[in-house]
Amino acid sequence: CSTLLCSPLADKTGQVLEEFCRCYREQYGVALFNSVRYEIEGSGGPQAQLLHRKVPLEDHVIYSGNLFQYIEENKKWRNRFCVVPHNYGLVLYENKLAYERVLQPRVLVNSAGYKILTSLDQYLELVNGSLPGATPKSGNTPILKCPTQFPLILWHPYARHYYFCVMTGKEQDKWRAVFQDCVRHCNNGIPEDSKVEAPAFTDAVRMYRQSKEQYGTWDMLCGNETQILSNLVMEELVPELKSTIGPRLKGKTQERQRTWIQISDAVYRMVYDQTKTQYDAVLTKCELERPRMQSTIRTDMDQIITSKEHLASKIRAFVLPKAEICVRNHVQPYISSILEALMTPTSQGFAEVREVFFKEVTDMNMNIVNEGGLEKLVEYMEKLSQLAFHPVKMQSCYEKMDQLKLDGLQQRFDVSSTSVFKQRAQILMRQQMDDAVHTFETLLHQELGKLQGKDDLCKSIQRILERVLKKYDYDSSTVRKKFFREALLQITIPFLLKKLAPTCKGELAKFQELIFEDFASFILVENTYEEVVLQSVMKDIMQAVKEAAVQRKHNLYRDSMVMHNSDPNLHLLGEGIPIDWGEELGGQPDAEPGPDKRRRAKQVVSVIQDDEGALPYEAGTEALAQHEECEPQEPEPPAAPGSPGSVQEIREMLRKEVLEEPVGPARAEAEEHLTNGTIVTQESGATEGGPPEATCAAGSAPRDAVPQGPASTGTLAQSPPAEQQVEPESPKPSDKETGEEVSSAGVEGSAEPAAGTTERGEAVQTEF
Repeated sequence: CSTLLCSPLADKTGQVLEEFCRCYREQYGVALFNSVRYEIEGSGGPQAQLLHRKVPLEDHVIYSGNLFQYIEENKKWRNRFCVVPHNYGLVLYENKLAYERVLQPRVLVNSAGYKILTSLDQYLELVNGSLPGATPKSGNTPILKCPTQFPLILWHPYARHYYFCVMTGKEQDKWRAVFQDCVRHCNNGIPEDSKVEAPAFTDAVRMYRQSKEQYGTWDMLCGNETQILSNLVMEELVPELKSTIGPRLKGKTQERQRTWIQISDAVYRMVYDQTKTQYDAVLTKCELERPRMQSTIRTDMDQIITSKEHLASKIRAFVLPKAEICVRNHVQPYISSILEALMTPTSQGFAEVREVFFKEVTDMNMNIVNEGGLEKLVEYMEKLSQLAFHPVKMQSCYEKMDQLKLDGLQQRFDVSSTSVFKQRAQILMRQQMDDAVHTFETLLHQELGKLQGKDDLCKSIQRILERVLKKYDYDSSTVRKKFFREALLQITIPFLLKKLAPTCKGELAKFQELIFEDFASFILVENTYEEVVLQSVMKDIMQAVKEAAVQRKHNLYRDSMVMHNSDPNLHLLGEGIPIDWGEELGGQPDAEPGPDKRRRAKQVVSVIQDDEGALPYEAGTEALAQHEECEPQEPEPPAAPGSPGSVQEIREMLRKEVLEEPVGPARAEAEEHLTNGTIVTQESGATEGGPPEATCAAGSAPRDAVPQGPASTGTLAQSPPAEQQVEPESPKPSDKETGEEVSSAGVEGSAEPAAGTTERGEAVQTEF
């Protein structure tokens, strides 16, 4: 954005953040009081039967493989090696060699707030919808051309977009599942174990938006606190930005689209910087005040509670009659319809989780019978332990939530999108799957010393499976009922607040005098008013969920059915050291130093393994060639020598590799799992500016490389044997995209120049 724009944008950003920070300071005191009160009084909720794993994916990689990325700076497609570490960031390397040598990655992406698109038409529709001025006519030339029929586009309403493509529909489905898992995880960026900061933040966001007459769900409550606040600011800035910038956008539709995306991204980065600074400052200030506030709360807890109850009784007398009429006329008739719409896909999803878990354990048991007992148990248990984080195997569970539709109810209750409910249910499914798997492996591990041979092992596995399924059914019922109640409240409370605002909100100020000044940090009139409104509808919601459980239509337990201490010692087992199946049954302990062993262990266990062959190079060449024949290429600026990036150059490079003579089978074995029909170079010391024979470029390989037949579509554990591997530390994606800086990365701890890490017009990017 221009210098003239920066100052007004910074001023507007500062105003929004100042108002939000005021809301946050108020909500922080309330959240702190609620946290201390809960700590003292406790809660009588049902005890979970399944164990919960504390660190589910430490030192594991979700997925890795090759795909093509479109580089906007030089309008070229480049082959990239993509790694998805346990923190669900997308880490893009120059090639697999760069990853193995621990070189600096090209791009780090935090995918919070992004949508995964699999067609250019979907993308064009979203881009046109966000473009200032009149919406372009349909059928316009797309903003970019994809060399294959299988694009994968990461779209964000404010930040930069990312363009990828792969060679086959199966690859596209896998990467889409992986990307969606990344988005789902990154969207859930506020730590759930935060008992003060998290509720203070989400309540402050809600109160701020309600002060702007914005009720209902919000799609951009995605990511960590700074990302969400940046979205909040952009929501107000974008209309002004469009009115200012829109008339100045010139040129063809594609150029205007590109320019607007770049401007929006530049503003978003500026907003992010300012937001992080101001939010960190208010958070620090609240943390400094926390000890004093806690001391006051603990000393005066009884008086604060009495004062709050007195305030609530006065507000209740004023608000409740109006609220009950509103509930009776506008909410009560629709609760059962909303609940049914939520229950059907959610219960189907949890039933699918149960089915997938049952099938995986049963298949493992059968394979142990056929393949040799305890010797195979390690291999199968290491796979099973990561089942909940296998995006492809879990996809059948997640897809059930795609059926969620509120139809006319969505408009009536001002629900902008059902995505917030879908993602929440999917996160709960993953958690329940991991709890079931962790409970199963804990119980099986306890039994190992008592087993006498293969038959004993198989009987024990079957018996433990049945125990775990009973526990899963109970916990699943508890989790779903809680989800239904929370979803109903999320839908109905904003609707009621909006309906009651004209007659009630203006009168709330008179209740402020009922709060003692010493307790004003812990009791807010607005929050107490919302609690009264919640109470007006809570009885109907509880009754509706209770009746649904009685019907048994969706396999819910009645509230009266409580499993107490069915396994009194189970939770003690869960507190032990995490199980390492390789150490338990894998033979002699490893003599290597601890750090080397840990680094190598990361690569040994893979969450996703491909069991199917992939596209041969010839097919990849044919696909790229077909694209060029069908679509005329626009003239592009000449690329640097030895920098193949256009569709034609990629095709030529692939064709050369097909004609190369193969070398020894060992080398072919080591490289057979590279992906997308392209060879990832193993050459070092070359730059893309060199001659073609020495180039280490996307889609190409050194002249002595091994031409491959089938290539896998993405793998981790099928790389070279453990004793030959040194797993690099996967860099943790930053919360922020710092822009583009020329990489001077080399081998860690060495002055040796990086292989193939310099490229014109492209450099390291760190996404939010």
